[in-house]
Amino acid sequence: MNGSGTLPAAQVGVIVIGFNDAAHIRDAVRSALAQGPAVAEVIAVDDASTDGTAAILDELADTDPRLRVVHRAANSGGCGTPRNDGVRAATAPYVMFLDSDDTLPEGAADALLGAALRHRAPVAAGLCVRRELPQRRDTAWQPALYRRPAVYSGPEARPALLRDTLCVNKLYARDFLTEHGIAFPEGRFIYEDFVFAARVMAAAPRVATVPDTVYIWHVRRDAAAPSISLDRERIANWQARVAAHRSSVEVFLDAGSKPLARAARVKFLDHDLRMYVRELPARSAGYRHAWWRVTRGYLAGFDEAELSAARPPARWIARVVLAAEAPRDLERLAQLAARPARLLPPYAQDAAASPVWSADLPRAALDGVLGPGAVPPHHLPVTVDAELRLTARARARLRLRVHDLYGRLATIAPEAAEVELRHRDGGPVLRRAVPLTDEGTAWTARVVLPLSVLAGRDRRDGTAPSQTWDVRVRVQCAGGAFRTTVRAVGRGLHRAALPSLRHGLLLARPYATVNGSLALRLASGARGAWAVAKRS
Repeated sequence: MNGSGTLPAAQVGVIVIGFNDAAHIRDAVRSALAQGPAVAEVIAVDDASTDGTAAILDELADTDPRLRVVHRAANSGGCGTPRNDGVRAATAPYVMFLDSDDTLPEGAADALLGAALRHRAPVAAGLCVRRELPQRRDTAWQPALYRRPAVYSGPEARPALLRDTLCVNKLYARDFLTEHGIAFPEGRFIYEDFVFAARVMAAAPRVATVPDTVYIWHVRRDAAAPSISLDRERIANWQARVAAHRSSVEVFLDAGSKPLARAARVKFLDHDLRMYVRELPARSAGYRHAWWRVTRGYLAGFDEAELSAARPPARWIARVVLAAEAPRDLERLAQLAARPARLLPPYAQDAAASPVWSADLPRAALDGVLGPGAVPPHHLPVTVDAELRLTARARARLRLRVHDLYGRLATIAPEAAEVELRHRDGGPVLRRAVPLTDEGTAWTARVVLPLSVLAGRDRRDGTAPSQTWDVRVRVQCAGGAFRTTVRAVGRGLHRAALPSLRHGLLLARPYATVNGSLALRLASGARGAWAVAKRS
């Protein structure tokens, strides 16, 4: 880990907060204590739990003198107050934050402390990994910020730092927080991280970043009480997120930093807006109308420069919301909000032949598709449709259709498609290349996929684990190439049990992911197939 070796001991205080989380808080505290001599103290703040959390913390405190427990008499209703309690109780020069259902990986404190000391930075940040449980599938959070060690004189030197609003993957000099009066919002304040992060960045600290993984964010989608980041089905969640973001922008404006206020608004468009738009088709009519009203009201305060600074998919979505008084085109908007983005037909133009969202919304301009400053063709939100049909010989016939965008793809002449099936757990990749046929406004191709090759081998107990494959395509053009996911279309999304010489029985289940992309779940052998059948 970066920064380990000759670090001074007892420099870091880890503040662990918890409420009614007896099932996980022991692991969190132990991961903090296991950081080694760099950690002077672990301060566990119990927010008036009623499930045995307090007793577990007291028991742990009896085994390690570095652990101190703060018992709150009344529940605060949020995460900000217990974190503030922890900072007030801390004596170490630096502090970190840890939630009771997450953990710190080995060496996290050393990596952050080393960077902070080496660069005299009051803030050091590292990579957070979102770990889906129970699958233990890891996804890096904002990885572009942490590809290599770096130091910045302040956030204005790297406005992209504002894209990481987490407080838990960072180390803070306690004197810096005290000097600038930086604290979390008190009481029940959802998305308190947004405001705290804004207060930190508005104070213009030197910021050091490391490529090390310094935080494991556990994502438990089946939890009885979902985390705030997963509890997005109620309109109150979106209202709270918008309110927290509005407060963050006001923090930057009050500090006299218009560049950071603009960067925060661009981040809202590129991240927050797109995330919630992807989910709109699955929401109730009441939610959609309330969401549309709240969002239009907030976006009305954005200026044209802020809209133009966002990536094309985000600014196009914002313009549709601003131009339409009521929810519309939700499926098409959701596809544009996906990652990677897809712009579905129709490809309309206004009276001046400029690309627009639709003929009846000419104010929703699709700028950047044509003309000066246009997005390079391989960065356009190209739509590739995929229709998959299963055959009796354990094969799948895949038909691709690559849509042009206002003639831009024609300028680089698509020639071939390489279909990639990527194992969801990071395993092997199967590739099949096929030429594309030019049909004027689109290019098509057909490819046969051998399902028996994809299916996993049987385990010793005779069962086969189910395997999930994501379908992607690499479009080879005369003027370059690009990769994207493919959109599941057609009527072939149904489960089928197929005879297989290699596996006896093969169960195949093509389906559309949350983003509409095509994926394929396979299981071989009777018992493995039955296991997948029960899940489907």
